[in-house]
Amino acid sequence: MKPAAVIIGRNEGDRFLACLDSLGDQFSRVVYVDSGSTDGSIAAAKAAKVEVVHLDTTVPFTAARARNAGMTHLAESDEAHDFIQFIDGDCSVQPGWIDAAMAFMIANPVAAMVCGRRRERFPEASAYNRLIDQEWDTPCGLTLSCGGDTLGRVAALRQVGGFNPTLIAGEEPELCLRLRGAGWEIWRIDAEMTLHDAALTQFAQWWQRARRAGYTYAEGAAMHGMPPEWYNVRALVSALVWGLGLPVFLLASAILVSPWALAGLLVWPLQVLRLRQRGLSGAQALFLTLGKFPESQGALTYGWRRLLRRRAKLIEYK
Repeated sequence: MKPAAVIIGRNEGDRFLACLDSLGDQFSRVVYVDSGSTDGSIAAAKAAKVEVVHLDTTVPFTAARARNAGMTHLAESDEAHDFIQFIDGDCSVQPGWIDAAMAFMIANPVAAMVCGRRRERFPEASAYNRLIDQEWDTPCGLTLSCGGDTLGRVAALRQVGGFNPTLIAGEEPELCLRLRGAGWEIWRIDAEMTLHDAALTQFAQWWQRARRAGYTYAEGAAMHGMPPEWYNVRALVSALVWGLGLPVFLLASAILVSPWALAGLLVWPLQVLRLRQRGLSGAQALFLTLGKFPESQGALTYGWRRLLRRRAKLIEYK
């Protein structure tokens, strides 16, 4: 039994070519959902005999919307598919992953999604790439969520209505929350899954990526932040306290009470040291602490757009 594959992408260039080269004959069908590429990705997909779905450019692009379009395209055929491997266009499938993932899904009928180890293709290219590679390295076993590259069970996905197409990011954890609520399980297994190329070489790119995370925290908490899940609430509160509340409090105290209040700025270096004592590397501790500022900015962006009832826009870093 071979799964189908749904690849999503937009102007991924050579990364997409590497993705296509990694597919081999592991899939019964491959669908590429394109979000307005202008770099030749569509021609490359057609040359590789991949089915192409074009998203309507008048509707805002989201990864969730693209994945749903791929699933819909597969469902419209007479050929049934029990499993779909979702692949981001900047990722390449590792040899042996599909066999390992399929074996696990067949042996565990309550598993809705299974993922493995995603690695950065060029971790040495920048400190930001190395941080992302470490971010991907999460424990194996029963877990709360997966990422963009994952093998999904079609019956489970249909039961919960697929991805939420309005989310500009964080659509996978939100889907997994609904799957777990319906009685399904999410698993991460000890197997090499994909190579990812973040191409993150500039501080501004890192800032935008962290800002998008903060937006996701706020939106997720607004949707599912009630008990028992308290979805994204802890991350949102942390971002707002460290990235907004404390700076505003210290600045106001320095102006209204005493300039000595600025000594409170030492709380951020102390936080870095505390994280180091918990086993994080110096870079991880530093950027985790610094990231609270763009995260709080992203959370405020979500709140502002919701207040004005404005349509969500992608926050891109590439």
